[in-house]
Amino acid sequence: MSLIVCKNVSFAYEGVPAVQGINFDLAEGDYLFIVGENGTGKSTLIKGLLKLKKPYEGEIILAADLKANEIGYLPQQTIVQKDFPATVMEVVLSGCLNQLGYKPFYTKKEKNMAVRNLERLGIKSLKKESYRDLSGGQQQRVLLARALCATQKLIILDEPVAGLDPLVTAELYQLIDQINKELGITIIMVSHDLEAALNYASKILHLRNEQLFFGTLEEYRESQIGKIFLKDHVNA
Repeated sequence: MSLIVCKNVSFAYEGVPAVQGINFDLAEGDYLFIVGENGTGKSTLIKGLLKLKKPYEGEIILAADLKANEIGYLPQQTIVQKDFPATVMEVVLSGCLNQLGYKPFYTKKEKNMAVRNLERLGIKSLKKESYRDLSGGQQQRVLLARALCATQKLIILDEPVAGLDPLVTAELYQLIDQINKELGITIIMVSHDLEAALNYASKILHLRNEQLFFGTLEEYRESQIGKIFLKDHVNA
């Protein structure tokens, strides 16, 4: 079943075309890596998928049971966000906001969900700690738990391992892969990490201000653009 369909989608930034001709069909359970050099439209496309930016051409169609505010999202963190003065539990619970409706307070249901996701990501012992005092890897686990509170369908991650050391990076990738495989949650990840794409992706979308490729990892390995990009960016 299709979860997201893009039909000839194009976006502009300050009146200048940023990324054009996006056409893809993402199914439930897919693990999509969006790759390409800096400034080629990856983050702009993500904003469009989140309905934060409107395309000037084409259409983005979400499945009938998926609303934009029910998509889990891990953005690139700013310095201000890393210094956010809240407890871990408060940050994770904020992922449940879209479920509150007219309720003024979190209920036992939302609190239990937050604790389950903290346990799933191995950080339950940190729930009373200040978010700002955590390491970068711990903060990313907290944000991933928050995203799991927001969705049962789709998580979008924008460079989630940027600035993390190799061991923490490997652990985070393994957690994301488990979420995809064990919970059936579709993953869309913007990344420069081609090694990770080769290990985890089921599909690849390659952008260079336009769509150069969309298809399975196996098809990407055999495509002309895939062979060139992998040769230039993946260690032998």
